[in-house]
Amino acid sequence: MLRITGLKKSYKRLGVLRNLNMSIDKGDVYGLIGTNGCGKTTTMNIICNIIPKDDGCIEFQKNDVKIGYLPEMPALYGYMSGFEYLDYIGACCDYSGDIKARTSEVLNLTGMIDDAQRQISGYSRGMAQRIGIAAAIYANPELLILDEPTSALDPQGRAEVMEIIRRLAAAGSTIILCTHILPDVERVANKVGIIRHGVMAVEGRLPEIIKMFGGTMALYVQLRYAPVATDPLCMIDLVERSEIGYGGVTLYAKPGVSEGELYYKVITTLAENSVLPEYIGFRRLTLEQIYIGINNDMIRPTTPVYG
Repeated sequence: MLRITGLKKSYKRLGVLRNLNMSIDKGDVYGLIGTNGCGKTTTMNIICNIIPKDDGCIEFQKNDVKIGYLPEMPALYGYMSGFEYLDYIGACCDYSGDIKARTSEVLNLTGMIDDAQRQISGYSRGMAQRIGIAAAIYANPELLILDEPTSALDPQGRAEVMEIIRRLAAAGSTIILCTHILPDVERVANKVGIIRHGVMAVEGRLPEIIKMFGGTMALYVQLRYAPVATDPLCMIDLVERSEIGYGGVTLYAKPGVSEGELYYKVITTLAENSVLPEYIGFRRLTLEQIYIGINNDMIRPTTPVYG
């Protein structure tokens, strides 16, 4: 669907995108993540041709790909009702079918049909986001770009928006989801790209990314008596780093250290210090742990995927 190579963009002397590579296949739900200022929104604006690139290549699968875009803060006309606004969107995008029927269709899809007669100014943030998504998908785009669609929403609003994304994905939509809420990415995305300092640090299918960091294992030990008891565990020579939390410690093995080696060393260290664990077991690294580790240079993949 979309391939980006060597994308560069600067604002005066500030280089935002330095050499970005990115690949999205048809039907992907692509989770685009990174710190504030890393270039996510700039990338989306360039894809949508809102701003020009300085250098690089953006290739679509075919010419004239139809794109739907929901910005982080969609500008809606508060004096209109949901019906009126979406009818207006249909006229603006020169929708070739029955506008009234399509308006009802996208309102049903986004769960807004019962509130469509109300003025947008009276909508909650979640309702406004759903109307924004309805506008973004109105013309049946081949690529849908969503910038922070669940930001500032309560749990109920988040759940509603994520369910809409699931429905669109099940229908075969190609979606770029940009969000800081990483559990949402894990729920719906099948591919992830992590931007760091204007380049793509890691990109791949989520199981592949987890596998890339397979040499960095996490062993969680919940202790009956903490935090002093965590000290000997953190000093184990097989451990690259540790994170002390409430009542326990997460230990990350050095590259090349097997699960058995680390587990045995932890058990013997606990025994030597007369410490009884309440729980001990390996945990799969989450996307959040990988993201934080990459951005703080704490973990590196076992295969060379840095941009």
